[in-house]
Amino acid sequence: MLGADEFISSPPRKTVRFGGTLTEILLKYEKGDTTDFELLKHQLSDPDIKDAQIINWLHEFRASVAYLTKELGQLVNILLKLPWLRRSREVVEEYLGFLGNLVSAQTVHLRPCLRMIVAQFVPPRITIREDDVDISDSDDDDENISANFDTCHRALQTVARYVPSTPQFLMPILVEFFPFINKSERTLECYVHNLLRVTVYLPTLRLQILELIIEKLLKLDVSTPQQDIEDAEETANNCASEEKSTEEGLFDMEEDEDRKGNKAVSPNIERMAHPLAERLDILMTILFSYIRDVCHVDGKLDINNTKDLYRDLVSVFDKLILPTHASCHVQYFMFYICSFKLGLAEAFLDHLWKKLQDPNNPSVIRQTAGSYIGSFLARAKFIPIITVKACLDLLVNWLHKYIDNQDKGANAYCDVALHGPFYSTCQAVFYTLIFRHKQLLDGNLRKGLSYLQSLNFERIVMCQLNPLKICIPSVVNLFAAITRSKKTIDPMYQFWEELSAEDLEDLKKPIKKGTSEDEDDDFLKGETPQNDGVVEIAPHSYESNTRSPVSSIGSPADCYVPYPL
Repeated sequence: MLGADEFISSPPRKTVRFGGTLTEILLKYEKGDTTDFELLKHQLSDPDIKDAQIINWLHEFRASVAYLTKELGQLVNILLKLPWLRRSREVVEEYLGFLGNLVSAQTVHLRPCLRMIVAQFVPPRITIREDDVDISDSDDDDENISANFDTCHRALQTVARYVPSTPQFLMPILVEFFPFINKSERTLECYVHNLLRVTVYLPTLRLQILELIIEKLLKLDVSTPQQDIEDAEETANNCASEEKSTEEGLFDMEEDEDRKGNKAVSPNIERMAHPLAERLDILMTILFSYIRDVCHVDGKLDINNTKDLYRDLVSVFDKLILPTHASCHVQYFMFYICSFKLGLAEAFLDHLWKKLQDPNNPSVIRQTAGSYIGSFLARAKFIPIITVKACLDLLVNWLHKYIDNQDKGANAYCDVALHGPFYSTCQAVFYTLIFRHKQLLDGNLRKGLSYLQSLNFERIVMCQLNPLKICIPSVVNLFAAITRSKKTIDPMYQFWEELSAEDLEDLKKPIKKGTSEDEDDDFLKGETPQNDGVVEIAPHSYESNTRSPVSSIGSPADCYVPYPL
């Protein structure tokens, strides 16, 4: 094999060919003599064409790109169909040089060149027929697939280097070639992985590519009901138990630790029983890996990279996640990036808070923002209790002001359509309290109970808007749904911890107003003062939701504000 310098300086190999030089053939074609031109097309379309022949022709085409005008688009399409990618290094290098010359001299062929490259972002298609039905899909056995993807990205970078406007022509093609969700997991995995690689060297496309990927993930998410996933897993586990299989359950997935660089390697994971859930899980794992790799340089968090990616992800969250009903899993990309630094989590909470309290936002958006606040505060282990308390203070104060403004109005009655943001905020507060009660009471139980008293829940739950009627019945939570990408999320996820009998008894004990921190006798002795001046948590509200229903798989009954019709 020739070295790089030797190859560049060496003349093309002589091969058997007919019809004269390329320039002569093209000049004859312009004058109406098509015989040699048709022979040229036949030679280039020969499936048995040799490497030496390809190199020889490409060398001539590189010197004749001025002749390859729009009128010769058919010939260019034949050149773009040449099997160059899986050929020798010499063919690959000559072809990349040809692409650069072609697009720089004839930008009319830019789109076909981009389409040819993007079409290679998935494994090669193999033809399979069963009972006269075409079930063709990707070939997962190509050993050179990672190297081929590397070459595709080199080709795309070459084109972009010669044509600065490449990104604006490329994006619609990336959208067009996105595989259907019924394609194999491997096809989807490779395409998404290659899309994310494009963002590394074409950063102006990152936001649009993230939107494209997350939009597709959302379609998978909302078309895969959580109950269907759980039923499929339960059935699979029961079958496995009957067969005495050593397979584990829902969450035993291990990401391939041998993943190197940006190469697309299938994670070595336990497969999900539900096919769409399996696809979603694989793609979510790729997205998490991308977020991690962008935000960390040499194993350390890069603040600038992280902030830039955070802004893009928040933009995608606002555009796609907030307006989408019944998404259970995709939104975890915000949960994940916020876990890298407390400042990001606080910025995200502030962002949601502004959405919630802004009366100019649609009511549905405000309600969803409130639900995310509650879920985020309740579930994110990386949010310290001091931040949780600060957010609770903010939310509860807003609730009391809302009640103040409604008390004397004509709309002071229970109605989700009128007071959706209010009920969503109640949901956020109740849900946070249920999940964080141990931390709120930890260290100094008396101080913790005093803090809960200061929030004045009695006024909220007993107001004319009657939030308990709206918030408590349903078990729906946007962040608490079971994920399949659990390995990534688990270490930072706050799971439901049921109260002990002693905890329940302590919480039901009221605190007398005006008691100083040193006057603990009544509380320590368990004596109950008179009701005058006492603030209690309303019966059948808090207590009824501190026990996990059987169907909730270890989670408490979530508060849910239904969407108005």
